[in-house]
Amino acid sequence: MRDIDLKTLRLLVAVCDHQNMARAAEQAHIEPSAVSKRIAQLEADLGTPLLLRSRRGVHPTPAGVAVLEHARNMLFTMDRLVADAAGFGAGVKGHVRLVATASAIAESLLDDIASFMREPLNRNIKVDVEERLSRDVVRQLREGTASVGVCWDSVNLEGLQHRPYRRDRLALAVHPEHPLARKKSLRFEQTLEYEHVGLQPSSAVHSMLQRAAARSGRTVSYRAVVSNFDAAFRVVAANLAISVIPLEVGGQIASMLGVKLIPLTDAWAQRNFAVCFQELEALQPAARRMVEHLVERATADAPRP
Repeated sequence: MRDIDLKTLRLLVAVCDHQNMARAAEQAHIEPSAVSKRIAQLEADLGTPLLLRSRRGVHPTPAGVAVLEHARNMLFTMDRLVADAAGFGAGVKGHVRLVATASAIAESLLDDIASFMREPLNRNIKVDVEERLSRDVVRQLREGTASVGVCWDSVNLEGLQHRPYRRDRLALAVHPEHPLARKKSLRFEQTLEYEHVGLQPSSAVHSMLQRAAARSGRTVSYRAVVSNFDAAFRVVAANLAISVIPLEVGGQIASMLGVKLIPLTDAWAQRNFAVCFQELEALQPAARRMVEHLVERATADAPRP
């Protein structure tokens, strides 16, 4: 098969975005026939139709949808490659790719990164932050597709170096009319007779709660599973279920939605986060400064014994 060129992929994306061959051609400043010829050649190279043409416009086939997703990812990567190279040429002194869990991002991480970027010495450093599950944070660090990660320190960090970061405590989010709302604190076991709203099964929190329930000889009954804490709060606010949420995430949202947060007293409900990387000495200077800044900020804000 011939190599697929980026121009053809850009044209395919444009045609699907506009649902019109002529508009895509106008955007690319070429003739519609040239667009049609390129996409026809791509279809021939791949051995499958990518577009359906009708009076209502142009739409991707199932194969076209799959190719379109890959095309968008490839074009995004290439655009970033060009931007990164241009940035260094313009004097950018570093680029840090950081991956972190939803809890870390929702709590203090973004404030800590903003503090790092405000420092005059770091004004020429670009920072990308991507949300990932703990296991994916570790995987990307091991593979070298990210330089710094922040995740729960109970995951398997074998092969990585790490430094202590911040802590949080899990709490139960309940509607004010829920039977548990009068409690000042709770053991997780006391919540298991009620329906929960939880995060996706691949998340570290989900696995932790499943293990805690199993130790009590019980299971967690989920009425709903959502993708983020904000959605979980909204289910709780509708009095449909209860949810385990980090206190540091929930304070402001809980007051806005009229939800009550009750601290969990279980030992595992106190969570520790870590800043992770392959080797501190091998990090680019910008990434090393980022690690040092995150650790210093967390240490400065830690409660005194």
